[in-house]
Amino acid sequence: MLPEVKVLCHSSIRFDKNLVIYFDPYKIQDSSHDADIIFCTHTHYDHFSEDDILKVMNEKTIFVGTEDSYVKVLRLGFSEERIRIVEPENHYDVLGIRFETVPAYNIGKPYHPKENGWVGYLIEIGGVHYYVAGDTDITPETKNVKCDVALVPIGGRFTMNAKESASLVNTIEPKIAIPTHYGEIVGTKEDGELFKKLVKEGIRVEI
Repeated sequence: MLPEVKVLCHSSIRFDKNLVIYFDPYKIQDSSHDADIIFCTHTHYDHFSEDDILKVMNEKTIFVGTEDSYVKVLRLGFSEERIRIVEPENHYDVLGIRFETVPAYNIGKPYHPKENGWVGYLIEIGGVHYYVAGDTDITPETKNVKCDVALVPIGGRFTMNAKESASLVNTIEPKIAIPTHYGEIVGTKEDGELFKKLVKEGIRVEI
């Protein structure tokens, strides 16, 4: 088990390891205001939810996101110095957390165009490399990711489906794979079980 990682709902993920870090907070139950860093992969409503950002942010929270989020987070009350705008295929350091951005986009689908500059995050915490893929298909960039833990979408339609995500995981070979982006807007519980079945032996799947 990974006690430091919780998939809360859809693609909403909470890390609690030295710092409290949220990725794409969505349908947050409590107004905890405990975020040290909020990472957003892109600005679709189920990944950039203003109501949920307000529930976890506080006066010291750092926001990390793509250029199209900048004006929106200013309106939410983030000062300029607490906003970090990122671009694909770059390296960054925020509050001592090192990470790089991996392009996240569709191939053959219109929902997440590559030219939008949306991202997934490859983040290092305590010597462990976590890949939070965001909304993406299998791409040349995703196939080159090297990580210990991969959190990948499996719901289909807007992203990879369970079969495609398992194929990606089998290619990049993390130690642990965690499915996301299913069971709320797209995808079902059965997709999670299919993903687990298709991931090859030697890679642990946490659902």
